[in-house]
Parts: sequence; C-alpha cells; structure tokens
Amino acid sequence: MIDDTSSPEGATLDAELAAAIPRLSRASVLVIGDVMLDRYVFGSVARISPEAPVPVLAVDREVALPGGAGNVVRNLTALGAAVAFVSVVGDDQAGSDLTGLIGGQPNVEPWLLVQGGRCTTVKTRFIAGGQQLLRSDHEVTGAIHPKLAERMLRIAGDALAATSVTVLSDYRKGVLAGDVPRRIIEAARSAGRPIVVDPRGPDYDRYAGADVAVPSLRELESVTGMNVGTDARIEAAAGWLRTAHGFGAVVVNRGAEGLSLVTGDVALHLPPAVTEAFDLSGAGDTVVSALAAGLAIGLSLPVATRLANLAMGVAAGQAGMAVAQGTDLMAMLTPQGRALRKIVATEIAVEQVDRWRRMGLRTGLITTTPRRFSRARLDTARAACDRLVLGMEAAAEAIDGEGIKRALAEAAGLPSVDLICMFAEGAQTETLRQLRPDLLIDPTPMASVAEMVRGWGGEILAG
Repeated sequence: MIDDTSSPEGATLDAELAAAIPRLSRASVLVIGDVMLDRYVFGSVARISPEAPVPVLAVDREVALPGGAGNVVRNLTALGAAVAFVSVVGDDQAGSDLTGLIGGQPNVEPWLLVQGGRCTTVKTRFIAGGQQLLRSDHEVTGAIHPKLAERMLRIAGDALAATSVTVLSDYRKGVLAGDVPRRIIEAARSAGRPIVVDPRGPDYDRYAGADVAVPSLRELESVTGMNVGTDARIEAAAGWLRTAHGFGAVVVNRGAEGLSLVTGDVALHLPPAVTEAFDLSGAGDTVVSALAAGLAIGLSLPVATRLANLAMGVAAGQAGMAVAQGTDLMAMLTPQGRALRKIVATEIAVEQVDRWRRMGLRTGLITTTPRRFSRARLDTARAACDRLVLGMEAAAEAIDGEGIKRALAEAAGLPSVDLICMFAEGAQTETLRQLRPDLLIDPTPMASVAEMVRGWGGEILAG
C-alpha cells in the first residue's frame, strides 16, 4: 500500500506529471454516454411569496452548460484533448442548445444523434447566496430506440480506430442501456483500446471486462454491500469488485478525501490535492476525464490516477461546474501555486463563506491593504474564528502592480489565511455587506459598520 505522497515515489510522480501535462494536448478520447443540459438560474431571495410559503427568487442571470457525458467532454477539451463524442438528444430546443454548446467547443467531433419524440434531459438548478433552493429535472430514462442504438454502435466502432482511449459515461438515461456497454467494451478490446467506465446502478456485470471502473465511494459500498470506512476496507471492496467483474483496475472517487487505485498488484491511496474542497459538483466527470487523457498519452495507471486527483483538486477548489486546465495543474504541483488558489473573486468568496456558515464554522473577516497587512495580526484573528477571510483593498496609491502580486502571494502562503478576496478602493463596506462574516476584526470600526455587523448577529473584534 502506498499512501504517502511526500515519499520519493510521490516526488517521482510529480516530476513525471510536470513533464506529462503539456502533452495532454496530444490525447484523443472517444466518449459515449448520456448527455444532458445543465441550467443554472442565479438570483437573490428577499421575500416569501404571498401565494405559498416559498421563497421568491429574483433572477439575476442564467447559465447553460453541457452536463452528464457532455461535462466529461468539457473537461477533456479544457485539458487540450481531442474528443469524439457519441450520444443521443431529443428533437427539442434543449437538444438543439446542446448541439450548439458541444459543437462550439474546440477539438470536438460531435455525433449527437436525434431521436424523434424523445425529450432531452434538462436539469435546472435555482441558486441564491451560493445555496441551491430547488432542482427540476425534465427527462426520459428509457432505452433509446434499437435502430438508433445500432447506428450509434457503428459510429462508435469507427471512432475507436481514430482515438486512443474510450470512456463510457453512464448516467442511466438510456444511451447505455441493455447490452450496449458490453458491445462497446468488446469492440474496444478487439481494437486494443483501453476503456474507462463511469458506472451507475447495481448491475456492474454490464461493464465486465473494462480496463478501469471509477465508482464513487458510496457506489462502491452500495454495489458490494461491504464496509468502506477505512483504506483497508476500500481495498477489500474494490478488489472484490475488480475480480467479480473482470476489471483491470478500480479507481475509487472518495470525493473530499481523494482517490484510491486498486489493481491486482497495487493499492494507492491519494489524499486530496487541496486542503478544502469548495465544490465537488461534477468531480466524478473531472476524475474520469483526466484519467482517460493521461492513459491516452501513455501514462501508467498510478501516474494517470495522480493526474486525476490533481484535476479534481483544481475543480473542487472553485465554485460551480469548474474544469481543470493544464496551467492550473502545473500551478498545483508547487506549494506557491496551491497557495495562490486562495485568491478568489468576491462573488466566489461570498459562496464559500455561505458554505462555511452552513457547516457551522465561524468565519472572520479582516480587511487591509497590501502595505499594511501584518502576519501577527492575522494569526491573532485566525485564533478567534474557524475560517479567516482576508479582504485586500487594491488602493491605487498604496502599492504598484508587482507589489500587489508579491503581497498577495505572501498572504496566500500564510496558514492563518483561508481565503483572500480583492476589493476596489472604497468598497470595503459593500464587501463586508456581501460576505456577512460572523466576526469582523477591526480596531476602530465606524458606528454604521458596527451597527450593520451586529444587525446580522455578527461580532466585532478589536484586533
């Protein structure tokens, strides 16, 4: 068992990763699976509806992204990989929107077949203050038409020859129903192409013979019926799964706890690449994508798993359905790069403070300028709260551009600082109003500021 990434083996893997990341643009991957349209409706809630005891969302903006297997494609293109994508949409507006979104990505050869009378899967999330209020799903989960499945299999067979690795992204929406996974796996093995499976449901026999299966920890526990509370138990459950279904390897996505790789010879447990995951939405797609891209350029499975863990850390360190790019991965290989990921836009800081609040963590805010921040003062402030946000005012006369960069890098490297957000000169009060910290560290707050903080139940610390 290998679980110490600070070991010589870990250092060797880091060096190999640094050399491999620029080569990801040479990867070619075939993705087959359920595509869906993810809609995000963002707004604010200031009142309850007079018609029913529900919040009224005042909509600010809407975002649409490819979801499901489409998010795997999105992650692969972010890494620079070329992708052939085979899926099925309905003959509706959502299907048309998805076709445009997928086709508009670089290096994608889309084969989005249309089934008449079938609705495209759409998931709509309504979000306020970084919190999801409601999700509505519009979908059909039955198997696609048999003739369409046969056409899809013919296209997939041709695409296998032009790509290096195949991914099955099964969201149980009908594209990979019946014997479709088995036939694709047989074709991939005949063509000598590794196949990575993101499985769903209780019947893993449908994916028998895949080179790598990537279940989540919860899925591993559910499908095996085994306790997965320790590394040793994860190894036992993944080993059973591998043997029972003829998988070459099992990579277990443990979410905020990292990844575990189990083969016939090796058990590798990787801790998370970031100390705190902001958002694990789509983390499974990120893992599968990076793993497949790594295998496509010839990385060994342990190194490709390390790459996937790094990519998951990048994506989880950002809010929303974030993706990892090569520059992000390179930055994560250095302590300074990891520290700089603490620096976020104000809207991202607001979402993270909201998450900490829902976790019952006490958040403090201290504001300063690049010239005036004090490590001793930050250490004192951090001792009074669970998480500390440093608000940095970018006053034009305070420091030059390069000086700001140096100050930010220095502050980000301090263990007492959990998050840094920049705000414009004179915007301190508005930043405070948006973040709503439990604790404001300020020796001489204005009376109006103190009243505002106490208004939402916050406290003032004269630090």
